[in-house]
Amino acid sequence: MAYDAQHNDLEVLLDTETLARRVRELGAQISADYRGRPLRLVGILKGAWVFLADLIRHLDLELTVDFLCIASYANHSHPTGAVKITKDLDQSIEGLDVLVVEDILDTGDTFEYLRGLLEAHKPRSLKVVTLLDKPSRRVRPVQADYVGFTIADVFVVGYGLDYAQQYRNLPDVRVLRKSQ
Repeated sequence: MAYDAQHNDLEVLLDTETLARRVRELGAQISADYRGRPLRLVGILKGAWVFLADLIRHLDLELTVDFLCIASYANHSHPTGAVKITKDLDQSIEGLDVLVVEDILDTGDTFEYLRGLLEAHKPRSLKVVTLLDKPSRRVRPVQADYVGFTIADVFVVGYGLDYAQQYRNLPDVRVLRKSQ
C-alpha cells in the first residue's frame, strides 16, 4: 500500500482482524444486554463513526442511530480542555435506552461533559461503549460500560481517529510516533 510507505512514522497497534473480532464480541454482549428493548445509538463524531458502522452490523436489536459532534482536541494531540458541540442530536432521547458510541476515553473531561448533557434529556438509561480506553490519562473518575481495548498513553490514529483530520481512513489503529 503506497499510503503506508509515506507514513512510516505509524506503528500498528491493533490490526484489522483484532478490531473485527473485538467489535463482534462487543456486539454480542450489547445485544444480550439489551435483548427485547429498542436502543438508540448516539455516535460521537467525528472519531467514532467507523467503529459505530462496524458495531451496528453486529447488533441483533431494534435500534436507531443519531449523532453528536463534539470538539475537544482542535488540531492538537492532546485535549484542549474546552468542549464544544458542533452538531446536536436530531431527535429526542427522553425515555429511551441510549448507548453512546465513543472512539476513545482519555482524560474523561469530554465524557463527563457529554454524560451531563445527555442525562439532562432524561433518557431511560444511558451507557457508553468506547473502542479505546486510556485509564492512565484519566483526570475525571469516569469509566465506560463497554470497552473494546485498554491502551497505554500513546497517541493513536486510524479506524476513524485522526490527527489534524488526517489518518481516519487507515483500516487499523496505529500509534503516531512522530512529534507533531
